[in-house]
Amino acid sequence: MTSTAPHALLFILILALITAVPSVTNALSAGDQLSVTRHQVSIGGQTISYTATAGTMRMEDEEGNHKADIFFIAYTRDGVSDMAKRPVTFSFNGGPGSSSVWLHLGALGPKRVVMSEKGEMLRPPFELTDNEYSWLDETDLVFIDPVMTGYSRPAPGEDKSQFHGYVEDIESVGEFIRLYTSRYERWESPKFLAGESYGTTRAAGLSAWLQDRHGMYINGLMLISSIMNFQTARFEPGNNLPYILFLPSYTATAWYHKRLSPDLQQNLWKTLNDVEDFALTDYAQALMMGDQLTETERRRIVNQLSHYTGMSTEYVDDANLRIHIRRFTKELMRGEGRTVGRLDSRFKGIDADNAGEFFDYDPSYNGAIYGPYAATMNNYVRTELGYKSDLPYEILTGRVRPWSYSNVENRYLNVAEDLRAAMSKNPYMKIWIANGYYDLATPYFATEYTVNQMGLDASLRGNISLTYYESGHMMYIHSPSLQQFRKDFVTFMRSSMAE
Repeated sequence: MTSTAPHALLFILILALITAVPSVTNALSAGDQLSVTRHQVSIGGQTISYTATAGTMRMEDEEGNHKADIFFIAYTRDGVSDMAKRPVTFSFNGGPGSSSVWLHLGALGPKRVVMSEKGEMLRPPFELTDNEYSWLDETDLVFIDPVMTGYSRPAPGEDKSQFHGYVEDIESVGEFIRLYTSRYERWESPKFLAGESYGTTRAAGLSAWLQDRHGMYINGLMLISSIMNFQTARFEPGNNLPYILFLPSYTATAWYHKRLSPDLQQNLWKTLNDVEDFALTDYAQALMMGDQLTETERRRIVNQLSHYTGMSTEYVDDANLRIHIRRFTKELMRGEGRTVGRLDSRFKGIDADNAGEFFDYDPSYNGAIYGPYAATMNNYVRTELGYKSDLPYEILTGRVRPWSYSNVENRYLNVAEDLRAAMSKNPYMKIWIANGYYDLATPYFATEYTVNQMGLDASLRGNISLTYYESGHMMYIHSPSLQQFRKDFVTFMRSSMAE
């Protein structure tokens, strides 16, 4: 009796440990490294209990060969009786080369970075706070870091280029979503994709790929600072489209910095309506005319562009009526020795000198968000989430270069067509597009143009809604915009779920 008792006790102890964490055990496979912790957050006055799962999912091919380890952080609400009715949202940022940190710690997750009301970084060290505007009360959240971002890496001996291209990225992220959905038994849950910047490119592509490859039909897409048609943002000889579509954002930026004449400074919305009309009519026609434009008409367009951008007529004329985005950010406030941001043109930077053609750095990235998000993410994942790794957490990396667009050689990538096809097959899918007026990376007017050119059937056009914010690319760093962003999300989510 005495010799067998310790073995019996050990067996009982092991059995108890196994049955205590069935959800974790079911989801694990050989090679996964996960940390599971439990927390609470207050959202809208309601206390939400949730489970956080942070770690890597081992990605293998059908022969069992180890291909990559993809890092993710998932938040699932506790106490849900029917998971088939609980939405799950897969979220990622863009780049290409960006981790999911921006949407995660800026707007969607249960923690957010503490910034000024405008969105400026505060004095370091930086800190997180509970996010009362999180989406977690409405949907579970899965933040995905594509290969070579965050802690995600190719398997030893695997060539990273197999993950770094439009098609390759869609397939690897899509396979992660399929695998997560299967392992965590979420096939019957309503599913959403939330992407920012190039993440909107990925989301639009995934909506078609998941549908066609696995029969996974998506309930809705949240496209934050969207770019689906790359022709709208490629400042190349012979492509006049970006000059037309960026112009209203130039005007909004000049308005913010009080560089316009008094008549245009009075009402931003009226001014933007006027410049949008000019961009689509007189300005577009002038650019199409090219060298056939008469001197009289050219002079009129020069004066109008100067009026709407705050730049001198000499500069506009020297630029041949075409103001490149990188020139604009340097030239607008050159006389004051300042540059303006590309991601968020409300921010100002200081270069080594005022003579250069382009700015030295983006003040809205390097001077505002990079430091706070990098520091807090590195601390948060190790301390509160309990995931330990000595790899560098790649916030926004060039290690994904070169990025392949081999699927669209000699033409521009346009995933709006993929989205149109997906919506035609799945007329229940809803699209919400969030735009910042001071975003010089993915301007709102370019997004409107892309949506208007999709060729959607009239019965589907009401499935797309657009909202606007007095902020930039990461509109949620601006406190008033974050609050409105949350309200718009709730409206979209509930309308998408309504029967």
